[in-house]
Amino acid sequence: MGADRFEGAKLVLSLVFGGILWLFIQLYKVFFVKPQKLASRLRNQGIRGPSPSFLLGNIPEIKRIQLQVQTKSSAAPKTSQNENQPVIDHDWPSTVFPHLHQWLTEYGPTFLYSTGNIQLLCTTDVEILKEIGLCTSPNLGKPAYLSKDRGPLLGQSILSTSGSVWAHQRKIIAPELFIDKVKGMISLMTECTMSMERSWGSRIESEGGTAVIDVAPDMRRLSADIISRACFGSNYARGEEIFVKLKSLQDVMSKASIGIPGLRYDLDKKFHIIESPTCGFLNRHFPTKQNREIWKLEREINSLILNVVKQRADANHENDLLQMILEGAKRDDEGLTSRVNLNKFIVDNCKAIYFAGHETTAITASWCLMLLAAHPDWQARVRTELLEICQDQLPQFDMLRNMKVLTMVIQETMRLYPATAYLIRSAEHDIKFKDVVVPKGVDIQIPIPIVQQDPAVWGPDAHQFNPERFANGVLGACKSPQAYFPFGVGARICAGQHLAMAELKIILSCLLPKFSFSLSPAYRHAPILGIVVHPRHGVHLCITPIS
Repeated sequence: MGADRFEGAKLVLSLVFGGILWLFIQLYKVFFVKPQKLASRLRNQGIRGPSPSFLLGNIPEIKRIQLQVQTKSSAAPKTSQNENQPVIDHDWPSTVFPHLHQWLTEYGPTFLYSTGNIQLLCTTDVEILKEIGLCTSPNLGKPAYLSKDRGPLLGQSILSTSGSVWAHQRKIIAPELFIDKVKGMISLMTECTMSMERSWGSRIESEGGTAVIDVAPDMRRLSADIISRACFGSNYARGEEIFVKLKSLQDVMSKASIGIPGLRYDLDKKFHIIESPTCGFLNRHFPTKQNREIWKLEREINSLILNVVKQRADANHENDLLQMILEGAKRDDEGLTSRVNLNKFIVDNCKAIYFAGHETTAITASWCLMLLAAHPDWQARVRTELLEICQDQLPQFDMLRNMKVLTMVIQETMRLYPATAYLIRSAEHDIKFKDVVVPKGVDIQIPIPIVQQDPAVWGPDAHQFNPERFANGVLGACKSPQAYFPFGVGARICAGQHLAMAELKIILSCLLPKFSFSLSPAYRHAPILGIVVHPRHGVHLCITPIS
């Protein structure tokens, strides 16, 4: 009997040991063998880059470079000739992405680095960008970590999927954001903006004729109100409730991210690693305080969206974006929605549209008001144009195309301050761009703000606010029009770009004829990268009514 127990124990130990050994071998392959093979294939083509450390890749070096730049910035703060005028340096990418700047200088416009087991081919080569824009191959998709690391926010939506699933979602959603559909949203955009304008007017009057307002949160609320009405129709109050929870979810997630897979960022002025890709899966699923809060918000948001969907099934149909998504999903003739799960399809894409539809537009509107406040000559030019076009009337859709100066200002704002930091594509199979064969499993990373402020492409004034460069459109703005891509490129260009541009024009054309904007001495210029590029300390402006 004792011998049987002993043999049984030996068997159990053997199985446990075998399991541990198997797991170790698999981890060794995933985190060492595969990355080394991918890196070797690129190095054999002459692609260089910093030497990675075991398991963490170049994360420790990224941290070190960031700390060095931060220390130098703290030791030698920039000053202005006018002590009441806030310092605004548009060359913020050099401090937010100093590791990329250093490696671009050292290794050239295309180089390789890694974050854990993720191999990143970073490039600012405009010719490669042009070829990516022209590529329609299904071999180029979105990296898997988008749906993993950003799963609670993006899920398996149009923003994070690839291949046939993405194509199916694009087919349903994109037509509902074409220019003819946007035209029908203009009145609700105007209505929402006028409501905020009245609120500002009352506040300014109560404060004696001028008020210092942080316009960033107000732009978020305004944009959320617009997308709530556009997406949820008469249920927009429920949409606002969803927005509040989505904003909370975004805040929780962005507190621990600077947009580099595997590297977490502490907003309290210190960089440190609290997660590596090696233990990322465990960290995402371990019940930490942060994860519990993320899971709770995700459940609440999903439940709210599904409740609205259920109400639609029990009531008359409304002609809003949610209804169009529902009908498009039901018209699925390829069976793809059933594979993804109808409820998940609806929930994930509602969250994605809500996030992309309000956050990026709100941030761009905030930067635009800041730049006009810092450049009163351009503010006056835009205001004069708007008064000539609108003639004391509310802006209409047909007026938007005539707003040339305003369009130039918006384009220059998105050049200097694109909401999205990176254009990232993943090679689903080996694929060639220019003279580089990108192996399957490598992610191509293009830093949008660095390319859009490259003096070699944009000229010596690349770091300056100069909307005049867009006087003849994007084609005449720089040497290579492919270097301007705030909405992305190619087949995956932002489906909501027409909605975003119309919303920005409506918001600004309603506000600028009514108010004068100047920078508050309290304004601190500090762009920072969370999930999107945003003003770390808000956008505090002095606002005065125009009589």
